[in-house]
Amino acid sequence: MRIVVAMSGGVDSSVAAGLLAREGHEVIGLSMQLYDQQQGEVTFGSCCTIDDLHDARRAAGTIGIPHYIVNFEHKFEERVVSDFVREYAAGRTPIPCVHCNGDLKFASLVERAQAFGAEAVATGHYAQVDVDERTRRYRLKRGADPQKDQSYFLFTLSQAQLARARFPVGALSKPAVREEARRMGLTVAEKHDSQEICFVAAGEHPEFVGRRAAMPPGAIRDREGRVLGRHEGVHRFTIGQRKGLGLSTGVPLYVVDIDAASADVTVGPRDALERDTLTASRVNWISGETPPAPVRAHARIRYRHTEAPATIVPLPDDRAQVAFDSPQSAITPGQAVVFFDGDEVLGGGWID
Repeated sequence: MRIVVAMSGGVDSSVAAGLLAREGHEVIGLSMQLYDQQQGEVTFGSCCTIDDLHDARRAAGTIGIPHYIVNFEHKFEERVVSDFVREYAAGRTPIPCVHCNGDLKFASLVERAQAFGAEAVATGHYAQVDVDERTRRYRLKRGADPQKDQSYFLFTLSQAQLARARFPVGALSKPAVREEARRMGLTVAEKHDSQEICFVAAGEHPEFVGRRAAMPPGAIRDREGRVLGRHEGVHRFTIGQRKGLGLSTGVPLYVVDIDAASADVTVGPRDALERDTLTASRVNWISGETPPAPVRAHARIRYRHTEAPATIVPLPDDRAQVAFDSPQSAITPGQAVVFFDGDEVLGGGWID
């Protein structure tokens, strides 16, 4: 089988390519150039750099497969970076990795795979896919390594995309992947994982957003509306934030609401962050069909958040209400809520 592999230059995608080649598949490595490598206007994070592209090319050479670099700068700017800026400017907290992995990489790779005459697309994600024998529908499942599982980031995938998706490292642990890399002679075997957003360095997003959007100053208020301080833009805050408020109140206060229209940031005690319901928009059900009745599942409101039992009620216009059995802290507009049934990802959406 001819398979296109997205090669980021990291150990996971390199091993994914190597495993498929070892199985006898005709593997083609593709790396994505996501931004101008020579005239970038910002300090980028620790992935998607020119060095990563070189690492991907070296890995492909070691494995013995062809390697190509494809330019996705325009799509990346449109679907990921611009959305990131718009969301922060609207008082929401975006999660660009979901847009990048599902909306950009998979959709674009499937298009490119067709041009190469490839039947499947593979990545180095720690996730798994199988087929429900009863319904014959594809299922997205967690990666075998609970510490590295990335299925949360892939909830936007469709049945058509899952039908062509391969996740060769999804059944392995991270140590096992590194051992495979050593066995293959890959120079990236000990390469550190990227922990940052690729287009802005950690902690620098307020400056990044401020350069691209006019952000008016505003007031920091308590829940009774009293002004406690001033700020330089709502893009500097997220729900649940405690540090960096610049307040001297003698008691811990947290951001509990952000109103972009008025530029007001509301703070309150920790218990004011507790909520037991949320609504989500642009909900994607992995099965391809909206459930006809409420669904019991475990819902995760952030990537590193512990899932909690909840009832998901489908609503018109690809929306859903999520009612948790117990209150959750710091439910944040702009983040993804993802629904799990055991190891299976049922779907997810964007928190309103």
